[in-house]
Amino acid sequence: MGAVDRERWDARFAGLGAGEAGPPGVLVGREDLVPTSGRALDLACGRGTVAAWLARRGLAVDAVDVSPVGLAAGRELAPDVRWIEADLDDGLPVRGPYDVVVCQRFRDPALYPALVELLVPGGLLVISVLSGSGDTGGPFRAPPGELLAAFGHLDVRHHEEGHGEESLLAVRGVGGARGF
Repeated sequence: MGAVDRERWDARFAGLGAGEAGPPGVLVGREDLVPTSGRALDLACGRGTVAAWLARRGLAVDAVDVSPVGLAAGRELAPDVRWIEADLDDGLPVRGPYDVVVCQRFRDPALYPALVELLVPGGLLVISVLSGSGDTGGPFRAPPGELLAAFGHLDVRHHEEGHGEESLLAVRGVGGARGF
């Protein structure tokens, strides 16, 4: 599936350029939840606009995507980010710990426990998926409530669902709680 994904995303990103650095939508107005030092991971980073924003906040950032075209655009936007070409269907190509983990619109419930394990105690998880909530559904859409069910054991700071998307901001417990 990697070659098909890579070709589809390369075609989508071709000609779009670097884009503008900025936070994921669920963080707009909540940027104070993101630290200004430490390590961050942006999974399925696309053209790297969130990775660049995290780096500009002062975080050391690893950004992962299947598309070399998307990663090249990200490199143009933020050369100091560590850009990693990898197919997440093959698992996570990084090791934690991270202070922030961002994953937007890439859905693989089998990876959910690993996302928590990547976080330091007190680390922030920022995740959004396409959802069947308020939408007709489809092959890549999560059933309503998937993120809250998967990550509700964390300290949930914000959750929203509707209009075909579910987003969640949560903090991994301190005191050594493993999360799963």
